[in-house]
Amino acid sequence: MPDTTLESALRARGLMMVAGVDEAGRGPLAGPVSAAAVILPPRWRCKGVDDSKKLTPAKREQLYEKVTTDSRVIWAVAFAEVEEIDRINILRATHAAMARAVEALSCAVDHCLIDGLPVPSFPWPHDGVVKGDGKSLSIAAASVIAKVSRDRLMLEMSREFPEYGFERHMGYGTKQHLAALERHGPCRHHRRSFQPVAQLSLPFGPA
Repeated sequence: MPDTTLESALRARGLMMVAGVDEAGRGPLAGPVSAAAVILPPRWRCKGVDDSKKLTPAKREQLYEKVTTDSRVIWAVAFAEVEEIDRINILRATHAAMARAVEALSCAVDHCLIDGLPVPSFPWPHDGVVKGDGKSLSIAAASVIAKVSRDRLMLEMSREFPEYGFERHMGYGTKQHLAALERHGPCRHHRRSFQPVAQLSLPFGPA
């Protein structure tokens, strides 16, 4: 389970405001990518917080409420929309969303712990932590917030475009989603730069 070992080591060096940063939604064919930044107070605990991919949707929602309603936790979430993803590519859009999330925090940040590899030209000092959502509690909390925030947006999109089944696959390239793309073509929430959306010979679907 993730803990605060990395955060505590940074605080011991005088870096008191340590933000865990993670994203959700890099792989789907539709919808934005989301990123969250979380600063936890020293000795903070919340049973069950873990890499969001290991949690059920119901458990993620429960933990999201616990983390985001705790007045001691400083957090923010940000997005890169489909247009930006298609314009600058998914990796750069993800990094931009991460930077926006840190910038949106209500206090100055001394250091960031980012899930994955270091981010080139990131505006804050940081460490990349491979599989960090299973190691750092603040990254794990960020992973839950990013995932739940994005899933809620995908549920809204499913009401707008029910034919794609976004509420079931959250935009990922499942067999059901690919079949819907073949039938209806892409909608305005699809990433035109992603395969197989870019390969479709069908005209674009609803705007």
